Amino acid sequence: MLRVTTHDRPGGVRVLCLSGEIDHDSVEALRAAVEQALAEGRDRLVVELSTVAFCDSAGLSLFVEAHRRTAAAGGWFRLAAPTGAVRYVLDATNLGDYLGVYEDADSAAAG
Repeated sequence: MLRVTTHDRPGGVRVLCLSGEIDHDSVEALRAAVEQALAEGRDRLVVELSTVAFCDSAGLSLFVEAHRRTAAAGGWFRLAAPTGAVRYVLDATNLGDYLGVYEDADSAAAG
């Protein structure tokens, strides 16, 4: 199960705080949060991952899709504080370099 909470920061940044696991069965909760942010004109997104224990290819695919969509809208998509297992997957796939991984949500929001 994946839990998504959101809060807005100055500069038009929306932080999506995730907890649980990101997989084929739960990725729609994250997709809905990204869709809602974009529909509300929020094209600067930070995904805070400190309490995410697992992320499979469905989550990685959504990260790439969100990155492309926010960039097309003139914004950005950043990941913050991935756990060891999630960080390992990001590093193994080289997506950490592509997407931008930050130590915490504050750093990600500031860029």
